[in-house]
Amino acid sequence: MKAPAVIPALFVVLLLSGADWPQFLGPSRNGISAETGLRTTWPSAGPPLVWQRAVGAGFSGPVVVGERLVLFHRVGDEEVVECLHALNGQPLWKFSYPTAYVDDFGFDPGPRATPTVTGDRVVTLGAEGRLHCLDLTTGRKRWDRDLAKEYQPPKGFFGVGTSPLVERGRVFVNVGAKGAGVVAWDLETGRELWRATDQEASYSSPTVATIHGIRHVIFFTRSGILSLDPETGAERFSKRWRARINASVNAATPLVIGDLLFVSASYHTGAIVHRIRVDGIEEIWKGDGILSNHYNTSIHRDGFLYGIDGRQEGGAAQLRCVELATGKVRWTKERFSCASMILAAGHLYALNDLGELVVVEASPEAYREKARAAVLTAPCRAEIALANGRLYARDPKRLICLDLRQ
Repeated sequence: MKAPAVIPALFVVLLLSGADWPQFLGPSRNGISAETGLRTTWPSAGPPLVWQRAVGAGFSGPVVVGERLVLFHRVGDEEVVECLHALNGQPLWKFSYPTAYVDDFGFDPGPRATPTVTGDRVVTLGAEGRLHCLDLTTGRKRWDRDLAKEYQPPKGFFGVGTSPLVERGRVFVNVGAKGAGVVAWDLETGRELWRATDQEASYSSPTVATIHGIRHVIFFTRSGILSLDPETGAERFSKRWRARINASVNAATPLVIGDLLFVSASYHTGAIVHRIRVDGIEEIWKGDGILSNHYNTSIHRDGFLYGIDGRQEGGAAQLRCVELATGKVRWTKERFSCASMILAAGHLYALNDLGELVVVEASPEAYREKARAAVLTAPCRAEIALANGRLYARDPKRLICLDLRQ
């Protein structure tokens, strides 16, 4: 087709099996997988390769529901949504439409946002702001919105890069326009339900949580932290948290752990933790020398954060373990490189920017690397996916499926 004691967060965005990876950062938008029985070591060549295929441009990560994998990439002058068989990579359907996006800095010209799958719907957001809702089974278009034309937001540095959130029949996007900083649409029809704030768009993707019985949809916009009522768009709380310089981005997704909210950015901004209360938020700690995420989202386990500290440029980014309650750095692995990470069965599976797949024990005691192998080619900026014991990852030219089952 064309055209203090910390309670782990269990705020599930979509009612899907633990074996699925249906959206950016997985079922709960926190990079955590419930899967067990995975390899933690492998030979120098890496885990067994199940299949691979050529792909077009883009930093959009694959998503998997059941035996269907959805890939969003650019081929020639088209943005293409493809559905593949997750077990063998064979094509099932394809939907495409024209694009004229040009990256002003000469980086990748493809889509940045990872698709979201919910029920029998696929929602994608292209680099120029084309929002589509497709049928998961057939690829047929249900509806689309041209966000740049309809809302006229200011142009971002690297195109549109926030991954759409679907929550209880609503689609949420940080559009970034005046009077339409955040917009919600009906999932079935594409009808606008509400618009709120003047906050400009970031490259961070939103998340949802229920805290003290109150439902929040939480954004890290270009201005900072923002929580809205998902039903009405009414503001629950907000706080400015961004770099002092204009040439900067906010890109990591907010993490909700119990009643704590962790947000982090680079560009001399740093990390900040708040306690969410019924009537607002209370600052717990902050600092720029602790865990400053450039674009990869940190992961929480048992009161500790594991994340990338530092900028991607120059390869100096480091992997760190930090106490969530205090901000104390427990250990640092220098020059780890920026990396997409998944936590599964007590281990971090990280694909770094160089194309190396690394397994690290998620322990605050020390950095303990279990395995490492070069599986792709730099730069690897797309998020990885883990489903049914298989890891899916891509670089600018290839999508691979690796067997992680023991």
